[in-house]
Amino acid sequence: MAWNVEFTATAGKQLKKLDKKWQALILDYLEDEVASLENPRNRGKALMGDKKGLWRYRVGDYRAICKIEDELMVIVAVTVGHRKDVYDE
Repeated sequence: MAWNVEFTATAGKQLKKLDKKWQALILDYLEDEVASLENPRNRGKALMGDKKGLWRYRVGDYRAICKIEDELMVIVAVTVGHRKDVYDE
């Protein structure tokens, strides 16, 4: 079972602003490590509070905040950024 990884327009812009090295690491992690799992919730961490229902995936000091759509088998990256900034949005 393979999941698809998609990015919102905002997350895509945020990803493009990062250094090329971090772009590649984040993309590789989401596509190779998370999307290949039977259940993407086996990695990452569920968020709480106003971000309840979203999942956080950690790549170094960067985070990808994602929404998992089970019925479509899609992982949608909502926000991508440095850990100090990513939760403010």
